[in-house]
Amino acid sequence: MSEEVKVITPKEVENLLDEGKTISLIDVREDEEVAEGTIPGAKHIRLGTIPERLEEINKNEEHIIVCRSGRRSEHACDYLQEQGFNVRNMVGGMMKWEGDVK
Repeated sequence: MSEEVKVITPKEVENLLDEGKTISLIDVREDEEVAEGTIPGAKHIRLGTIPERLEEINKNEEHIIVCRSGRRSEHACDYLQEQGFNVRNMVGGMMKWEGDVK
């Protein structure tokens, strides 16, 4: 069984951004979902393309993974953790996000 995925709430993410912290956000939703709005600064890597785009993700940073509801991002976190990445799942996803979107 893989390690438990660490989580972070949308409010905690918003607070980090408000504090000016440099955080890595990866949005794993589909193109049409991202077109409706994404967290400013988030990198868009669709869930299905993560394996071939691993080299774009820095292993030395913590990444917060985002999707619509928190389900796909949890799968992404499981996979990335197995590959040795430090990740957190934003629980509730964009459905619970109240901060800015671009």
